[in-house]
Amino acid sequence: MQSRRTRLTATAAGAVIGLFLASGCAPAQDQKPATEAPPATEVPSAAPSAKAPVAPLTMAQLKSLALRIEEVPQAREPLDVQEPLPEGSGRSFPPVSVPACRPLIDVRNGEVSFARVFQNFNWKENIMGGGSTLASYEDGQAERRFAELKRSLATCRHYEGEGFVGPYSATVTTEEPPEFGEEAVSFREIIPMGPANGGDRNEQFVVVRTGNTIATFTELSIGKDLFFPPELITRQVERLRNAQRS
Repeated sequence: MQSRRTRLTATAAGAVIGLFLASGCAPAQDQKPATEAPPATEVPSAAPSAKAPVAPLTMAQLKSLALRIEEVPQAREPLDVQEPLPEGSGRSFPPVSVPACRPLIDVRNGEVSFARVFQNFNWKENIMGGGSTLASYEDGQAERRFAELKRSLATCRHYEGEGFVGPYSATVTTEEPPEFGEEAVSFREIIPMGPANGGDRNEQFVVVRTGNTIATFTELSIGKDLFFPPELITRQVERLRNAQRS
């Protein structure tokens, strides 16, 4: 997401086998006293089949799965896929004013993921453009991170922070959860910009978990509600799902 922010500076998610017991008794013969049957022999149970962990997608795999320019007729060229800046080389900012709101930023940026890549979309019909972040996680971590995001959305309504263009105050509004992937949420962050700037900064976030990946799609506009193209979300999410099945 760093690259999108830089551009904006310039432009304003086993069955257990049961025990099978075999036992038997020896019958009495020739009117002799019946002898006690030997102890029942227990058939060893099979160990529960543990689900093998799925290896997270690598950065190279994520880059190869990103959308290509010929698949996005709404966008202008180029449609580069970018890697994160080296650790410690980017600009850092102080924490936002409300700690409960922090997952909204961390999860959509793919923080603490195994691998992540970013992509900017310079729309032909929207100069503000959009972006995507594809992040992969160790087995089970994507579900935990997505649960943190949903808890944050349940309580976070306003926070203050600092970005590349200075301090800002954001209001968070949730939207109807979209039907993408295994889990998905949609929300907006509205930042007042004043009439001289054409209206409020309005950014939509659609965050989708598919297996051990979390994909975030953003659409930025000024003074109105715009939406990241849903057909592109569907295509990207399906590609992430299929890659984890192979």
